Amino acid sequence: MTPAWLLDIVAACMLAVAAVSAARLVTARPWQRGLVTLDTDAAHLLMAIAMAGMLATSLSTLSGTAWEVVFALMTAWFALRVLADARANGARALAAGHCAPHLVHSAAMLYLFLAATVPAGMSGMAGMSGMPGGSGSMTGLRAPTVALLFALILVGYSAWDLDQLPGRRSRTGTARVALAGGGAVPLPALAAAESPAVTAGCRIIMGIAMAFMLVIAL
Repeated sequence: MTPAWLLDIVAACMLAVAAVSAARLVTARPWQRGLVTLDTDAAHLLMAIAMAGMLATSLSTLSGTAWEVVFALMTAWFALRVLADARANGARALAAGHCAPHLVHSAAMLYLFLAATVPAGMSGMAGMSGMPGGSGSMTGLRAPTVALLFALILVGYSAWDLDQLPGRRSRTGTARVALAGGGAVPLPALAAAESPAVTAGCRIIMGIAMAFMLVIAL
């Protein structure tokens, strides 16, 4: 049994990711190429809202069927992005590409909603909001081997992001020094330097949380 307080902490982390992603979308300047990745910020926002609702009943929003449609579309979108990356960069796009982790996240969320088992008389994911050990009524996942596989891949991508994060911060710091020193670094360049670290940070938190949810739902 998973303690309710632990589920609440993870749900709070998801709300924080949702807030950051929403702020990035509100302040986005899509006409300036390279500054923002609207699809990944939107994906983080939707995933964080869905995960928070799965962890805490009071935070649930859409029905299970609606979330299935959302994550099916997101999975298809990022699959197309990964295929485009693979054509341009080869197999490297699967290991270190920008979109491959988001494809795994989207597919894992779709699996969570499709594979959840609930007691007779309940439909969709209405009872999953508490997760095992909480106040919800989900009793497990179909095809648990798939859940373990997703969890391992998510942890692997999170570890890779953690390894790359110092480099992203270093590039951000370089841009700030250049700006503070009176150089010709424009504000858009600073925003572009900050964006990868923020995106990676959200992705790390969500990847770990998603792996945690998959494991405790078995």
